[in-house]
Amino acid sequence: MYVRDRRTIFGCTTFQFALAVLFVMVSFPRRAALAQQARLTRGDATVVLEAFAPNIVRVTLSLDKTTALKQPGVGITAAGAAAGWTEASAQEGETFRSDRMVVHVSPESHGTPSGTGANIAKYFNGSTPYIGLRIETPAGRQILTMQGWEMAVPNHKDGNANVLSDRRPADDPFFEVGATFAAPSDEHYYGLGQNQQGFLDLRGHSMECAHDYTAAAGPSVCVPFVVTNKGYALLWDNPSRTRVDFAFNDQTRWTSQVGQRVSFFVIVGDTYDQLYEGYRLLTGSVPMLPKSAYGYIQCKQRYASQKEVLDVAHGYRDRHLPADVMVVDWFYFTRMGQMDMDPKFWPDPAAMNAELHRLGFHSMISVWPRFVPEDRYYGTLLKNGWFEHLADGTPTVGLPYDRAGSDIDTTNPDAARWYWDTVRDNFVSKGFDAFWADETEPDLPPNGSYLHIGPGTEYFNVYPYFHTQALYDGFRRDLPGKRALILSRDAYLGAQHNGTIFWSSDIFPTWDTLKRQVPTGLNFVASGMPYWSTDIGGWQYLPYTHTPARPPLIDPTDARDNVHYDDDYPELYVRWFQYATFQPNMRAHGSRKFNEVWSYGKQAEPILEKYLRLRYQLMPYIYSLAYFSHQTGAPFMRGLFMDFGGDPKTASIGDEYMFGPALLIAPVTEQGATSREVYLPAGTDWYNFWTNERLHGGQSITAAAPIDTIPVFVRAGSILPLGAPVESTNEKQAIAAVRVYPGADGDFTLYSDDGTTYAYEAGKSEITHLHWSDAAGKLQHTGVSAWSASDDAIVTVIRKTAGE
Repeated sequence: MYVRDRRTIFGCTTFQFALAVLFVMVSFPRRAALAQQARLTRGDATVVLEAFAPNIVRVTLSLDKTTALKQPGVGITAAGAAAGWTEASAQEGETFRSDRMVVHVSPESHGTPSGTGANIAKYFNGSTPYIGLRIETPAGRQILTMQGWEMAVPNHKDGNANVLSDRRPADDPFFEVGATFAAPSDEHYYGLGQNQQGFLDLRGHSMECAHDYTAAAGPSVCVPFVVTNKGYALLWDNPSRTRVDFAFNDQTRWTSQVGQRVSFFVIVGDTYDQLYEGYRLLTGSVPMLPKSAYGYIQCKQRYASQKEVLDVAHGYRDRHLPADVMVVDWFYFTRMGQMDMDPKFWPDPAAMNAELHRLGFHSMISVWPRFVPEDRYYGTLLKNGWFEHLADGTPTVGLPYDRAGSDIDTTNPDAARWYWDTVRDNFVSKGFDAFWADETEPDLPPNGSYLHIGPGTEYFNVYPYFHTQALYDGFRRDLPGKRALILSRDAYLGAQHNGTIFWSSDIFPTWDTLKRQVPTGLNFVASGMPYWSTDIGGWQYLPYTHTPARPPLIDPTDARDNVHYDDDYPELYVRWFQYATFQPNMRAHGSRKFNEVWSYGKQAEPILEKYLRLRYQLMPYIYSLAYFSHQTGAPFMRGLFMDFGGDPKTASIGDEYMFGPALLIAPVTEQGATSREVYLPAGTDWYNFWTNERLHGGQSITAAAPIDTIPVFVRAGSILPLGAPVESTNEKQAIAAVRVYPGADGDFTLYSDDGTTYAYEAGKSEITHLHWSDAAGKLQHTGVSAWSASDDAIVTVIRKTAGE
């Protein structure tokens, strides 16, 4: 997507790193080729090493040999590939080597405790034999050292004996499984799904990796994948509730509630993007979404009728405002699980969708996985055993407080196929284009219940993967000419492959929540899930009265019918909208009476319109970034640590980020603020997006942020393509301008396709390579011609301004 003299994760240049690797490679003799799996025995434990690429290895440890030899778990779709690996055995243990990584396994230990150790051993012991394992680069730089592992029977001493009650007699045995790794003092960790506590670097935090709608700071989502600044990523192959204690007592400990083995993958890379390429290989690519998904998605809780949806759609077109997707939220149905639309309020959904399509909109409808006994499908699901259920087969329910019925078990392939067929017949047939898969934790937590795949306690986190897969596979099978778009509340390993976008769930409409969304989103996308957004303005209901600490920057007087006396809410909504302009997906939602850009007062309206139009002006840039994620699996909303690893100050900065290679975004998250501190990473110059002022990196500045401005800075060497005004992505958008920000050489791949089909998979796309030579002061472009006008009419080189 874009190429620079890129620094590696460790701060040295890629060229310097390659020289070191080459020196070591020529120093070692050739070893015996590695078989598909290397199987070792250490005491009563089996150790299996399996290569998946020269830079990817899977490590499996178990007290049961059969389990150790089993395939990887849910979400892992790749097959082992041992080409390029060798193995050797010596007194010091076994060594497995590729040109990217070296794995050492220590010999079996036969030591006998003595003295106090022997006394302790009379009464206490661990669950597993010692297995020494370390991973290095061919140059000898340490990557990861495993210090211990466990496979322990749940017991009263550890306080986890009660989990055994969740196991049926025929189920696999339950063990608590985990592993401990050395944690150097300068190691930093990112990812692990969605945690809304408000920090970026996971170091020094104990994290629960579990889908938890009721988590204190906001709903959490488990994606057990972590990247580090030490040149490796770790994918933890266990779907049960997992706790990760990052860097306490010089070690990081992973502990899963239930399993029969320890299984994890280690991916090494010189850059973060190489780590994501490894994740992509293991779990699947990120498809190109319909182009409408990158535009503006209009939603609220809720549009209660066909007329209301069409009135809002016409409101955007009458004002000539760009927008792409209209969303129908829940309670359109006559009862939960009925999969119908109440004709009193939705007399002709097919005609509604036809009118939306005529106006250039796509439509999305919320489809829940819940069914009540009174709906028309409940009996079919009950008869076939297609519900999440208790040990006696009774469907799991949320009574007495939740009366929304039971969750369909889409881990069952037959149930999954039926679910899609029913969605297709009831909603695709009416012209709906996309689906909102709500409550994908599932909302009835599966621990203590059972799924087709196994005990819910053991497979606690897998539901969103299977549920979104049911919809995606249906799209690909039955609608081959139409790209899938599925909005999901939760994720798991591999869910990024299912045509999915994710959001931070039902969050509060407060300044504190807005502030915490920034690091929340950066960690989520760092987990291998490039598409994430928030409900602009928060989802929960507004308080009737709220008095801000400072005078509000937006007068709420003419929005009283919508915000009541929450006096600073229009200001909050404006700041949130500005931030959302630079998220992978941009979606307004929430529990307000009105939720359109004209709903928050006359002072707010022109600012919201400004950023809505800017989103579409940036569409050629954003859609090209989507292609980058499709190719690499890497996110394009990126914590500063990803691209500026040589600057240690970026390791824990969670309140600003890169949006693609060019734009540094610094959201304003403090009420009443008209400026904020922004750190400009070292190693490059920066331009103020709004004023073109050029600044040196490696410094903190005070950036002006009046209510109509979010601080945005452009990296020197950037090439920024901008589109002509359009009202939806259905329109053919011409390239209106290409801005070049000198100060370094730069490259950008401009991408375009039909935006609606999977023809791009067969190579039907338009790709233009842009290159800026800073020394020559010239922009070159090769490939498909992206504009018809002369370069002089399109290309603008941003020059230094006074006050630099």
